[in-house]
Amino acid sequence: MLAHGLRRAVRSTSAYGGMLYLRSPDHRSLVLRAVAGVPLSLLSGFRRLPAAGQVPAAVAYRTGRTVTLAGAEETMRRFPRLAVGMPYAFALASTPVCVGEEAIGALCVMWPSFDTGIPLAARRHLRTAATRLGSALAGLRGTDTTVAALGEPVVVELPGPVGPAVRVGVFDWDLAAGTVTADDGLQAILGLPATDFDGRAATVAALIAPEDRAALRAAVLAAVHTGTLPTRTLHLRDRHGGYRPVRVWGQVPGSVRTHLIGAVLDTTHGAAAVAAVERLREGIFALDPDGRIDYLNRSLELLLDTPRERLLGRHPWTALPWLADPAYEDGYRAAMLSQRPTAFVARRPPDQWLAFSLYPDTHGLTGRVIPTAPPREHGRADSAHNADTVPRPALTKLGATYYLLQLASALSEAISVRDVCEAVAEQILPGFGGQELAIYLVRDGHLYLAAQNGYPDGFLDGFEGTSVRARLPGTETLTGGAPMFFESQHELLAAYPGIPLDEMQSWAFLPLIASGHPVGSCILGFDQPRSFSTESRSVLTALGGLIAQALERARLYDAEFVLARGLQQALLPHRLPEVPGLTITARYLPGTRGMEIGGDWYDAVVTERGVCLVIGDVEGHSVGAAAVMGQLRSAVRAFITGGIPPEEVLARTNRLLVDLDPGLLASCCLIRLDPADGRADAARAGHLPPLLRHPDGRTEALDLAGGPLLGIDDHSTYPVSTFVVPRGSALALYTDGLVEAPGTAIDEGIDRLRASLAHGTADISLETLADRLLGAARHSAHRADDVALLLTARCAPDPDRAQHP
Repeated sequence: MLAHGLRRAVRSTSAYGGMLYLRSPDHRSLVLRAVAGVPLSLLSGFRRLPAAGQVPAAVAYRTGRTVTLAGAEETMRRFPRLAVGMPYAFALASTPVCVGEEAIGALCVMWPSFDTGIPLAARRHLRTAATRLGSALAGLRGTDTTVAALGEPVVVELPGPVGPAVRVGVFDWDLAAGTVTADDGLQAILGLPATDFDGRAATVAALIAPEDRAALRAAVLAAVHTGTLPTRTLHLRDRHGGYRPVRVWGQVPGSVRTHLIGAVLDTTHGAAAVAAVERLREGIFALDPDGRIDYLNRSLELLLDTPRERLLGRHPWTALPWLADPAYEDGYRAAMLSQRPTAFVARRPPDQWLAFSLYPDTHGLTGRVIPTAPPREHGRADSAHNADTVPRPALTKLGATYYLLQLASALSEAISVRDVCEAVAEQILPGFGGQELAIYLVRDGHLYLAAQNGYPDGFLDGFEGTSVRARLPGTETLTGGAPMFFESQHELLAAYPGIPLDEMQSWAFLPLIASGHPVGSCILGFDQPRSFSTESRSVLTALGGLIAQALERARLYDAEFVLARGLQQALLPHRLPEVPGLTITARYLPGTRGMEIGGDWYDAVVTERGVCLVIGDVEGHSVGAAAVMGQLRSAVRAFITGGIPPEEVLARTNRLLVDLDPGLLASCCLIRLDPADGRADAARAGHLPPLLRHPDGRTEALDLAGGPLLGIDDHSTYPVSTFVVPRGSALALYTDGLVEAPGTAIDEGIDRLRASLAHGTADISLETLADRLLGAARHSAHRADDVALLLTARCAPDPDRAQHP
């Protein structure tokens, strides 16, 4: 359904490609669900969009309006984040996909850029396609199909501009009756419309070249005995009176062997096209939509001095080292996303200059390569250089600027020091062809390693805690405030005799200084001698400034974050009560992403009628959410200790939250458990169902009655459900952070937790069981939400006491 809807949108708007986004189960993101005509690899940074983000799809989803961009200039002006990630000349329109009045996603299509704006007819057709898709999706409501962003994106195939280069037909030849049953493919190969084909074998034989008929009859007679017709070439008469070759093969199955069932392969058009291209003196190649070489002719093999076996299936910029500059890959990206021809020149070592012309469509790209003269800025002296003896050139302007923009964009989203270091490593090393990266931060007059990538184990240990006054390039670049570049080992050893070296051959040492304040230093290592032009030195220096600013902001965040986490931990119980007949334990894990803190809480309160188990979750991730959490926990505890029943505790807490009006909602589950007889009275306010593991290991999600979230309506009521917790059972209360996962329905997460709880054997402690249930979440480096877990076990009966009352 999604593929059909996207294909219709692209076709009706005359676009070259499109994307379909659906909201995630938690409604916080838009996830790419289908793509057509645009290589999925070019959308890596846009497969998941924040629903609140400033990109066209998210704006269309939130506002319900169609968002249009006519070209690169308008994109840069209105959506700079999109322009940084996709700095190319294309036009884009995004419109919401709605089921009823509710937006559930966004439909986007792309064209080459327009000078006069996107045509009104195209906008109208796009909205119509989105409306039809929404109506189709509305029909899924009430079925088992989930309309959400689950799984990998669907890649939608668009029709090609020409017919197939290879045609296949299938036949069933009744040897006894002399008749042939042919499918549509074979009839097309034979050039016989269905209305003109009488099904006689003699009719088909008349189309075969006379010199092939006797050999075919002999092969068929042999196949009757052997059961197999080996592949052979026949010549069929075409509509012009000539003959073209086809391949045929088949089998004669069964014991009677009266039917020859086989296939015919016609590669005439494809073979003729390949032969024509092979005769050209120009180099010709084809890239698939993801940029991999799937064809090149003999002339290009000679121009590149590289056999095609080393090139097929690979990206040109990885297969040919002299095309490794990101500017050349950028040419492919520009052609594919703008759908306009592009061109560039490159030097194949030692001194041959080649001109590349790229001609794209939605199915790939055709390239033409011819020898050319050196560009004006490269004179005879430059073209005479030998690539084996001269240091590798630094990035060209386009490649360097592209990665500078990419790093700036990535750093704008990095929050913690770890985020900054990860962003730097991901952007700088591939962007500048480096193999090693180290980032040091200043603390108390010494340098300490914050992150490294690519260094041999233990190599940097001797530099840890180095004084900023030490005579080393990493310290002197910081104290001097100027970057240092060494284009060979000889240069570095001449300046710093005896400095420890590994296998690197050239280095860039960048000072990290923000607002005149020393932050640290950044070291880049390259495994080949490298010349640093004035331009590349300027770009790297600018990168150092960006990194320093981001690190300074991140260090401030880290310090504040520690205080905020401390505040949040202070609001949670320091210890849980000891209740005879019960064992209670809890776990809390903060989220690992973002600078905000969450509102998950748990509690256990002893009363005259047992113990009240409480778990709750305030929506959002902010200091405000944590503050509301603290207020609600205190209120719930106060109401419980006053002897109020569970349903009234939630009703009063709800009225309190409505009166406070913090702009936040909360969920809560409260269970009053009597340890003596196991009776449990439960009330729920929009919270996930508790899990109960019985003594035999059977585990279920309790289907308890409940009311709405706290804070919606001050007249809400919260019915009570009663159940029994047998001896030897375990009861689990949890928040959504434990069961939510990107691209997965929350019911699946609850079922996984239920299965994990069921497999917790009775011979392990409740503490061990809690750790196991949190295992995957605890080790996740990208946990988007907080996690709270409250486990309660009712002690099994003592067998000795049962035998001797």
